[in-house]
Amino acid sequence: MLIDETVAYLRAKTDLRPEIGLVLGSGLGMLGEELEDKLCIPYGEIPHFVTSTAPGHNGRMIIGRLRGRVLLCMQGRFHYYEGYTMRQITYPVRVMRALGIEKLILTNSCGGLDPSFTPGNLMLITDHINFMGDNPLIGPNEERFGTRFPDMTRVYTRALQQLARDAAKSLGVDLREGVYISYSGPSFETPAEIRMFQKLGGSAVGMSTVPEAIVAAHSGMQVLAISCVTNLAAGILDVPLSGEEVMEVAAGAGKSFVGLLREIVGRMP
Repeated sequence: MLIDETVAYLRAKTDLRPEIGLVLGSGLGMLGEELEDKLCIPYGEIPHFVTSTAPGHNGRMIIGRLRGRVLLCMQGRFHYYEGYTMRQITYPVRVMRALGIEKLILTNSCGGLDPSFTPGNLMLITDHINFMGDNPLIGPNEERFGTRFPDMTRVYTRALQQLARDAAKSLGVDLREGVYISYSGPSFETPAEIRMFQKLGGSAVGMSTVPEAIVAAHSGMQVLAISCVTNLAAGILDVPLSGEEVMEVAAGAGKSFVGLLREIVGRMP
């Protein structure tokens, strides 16, 4: 099986056994540099991995220690809009689970749907709406990981959400909360689409995360997801959107985001 080949390759590379998975989104890869005793592997060298082509994604896996815990850190992810299948973009999550990882932290940069948000805000994802027109579980079911029809009532683990709230409070970080809507991209949404998303109950919109969360939930993993709001979505302000703005705001918010993630990892049970 492909997953077994990838797992065997990674285990042969290091004696470290990761217990927490971390996916770092657009412009948020700086935390990976803080890991100690780390092994860095470009995605192109990992069997059955595709390569990351999105701006702001370093495209490598880092296994190392942070706050005494062993992490498997994805410095950049794969996206549906890059032309990859749902199975390809969620393959790393399957590999993490096969390695024995039970907790997964997902991060991303996103557009704010809530007018009260400002660029640089961090948002705890409490639920999601999959608006990508596809699902990573379509096709033969991976019985070794989970059931054919998994429950999605609590994709995001409540205990980890509370842990994140407590960590943010201790650091004085303003951690907002809301529902994340995933959209295929790569074009930004139209103002009409944004108005629709707001009526559906969305708080933020982005082009990632939900497929990974679905696969993680299917595999029985505990999931925590946090977004960095890099801009207000189309039509809320009368300004054009750009990928450059996303990178700039994510980099500016990076210090507080990294500090929060560091604290969360340190508090993981």
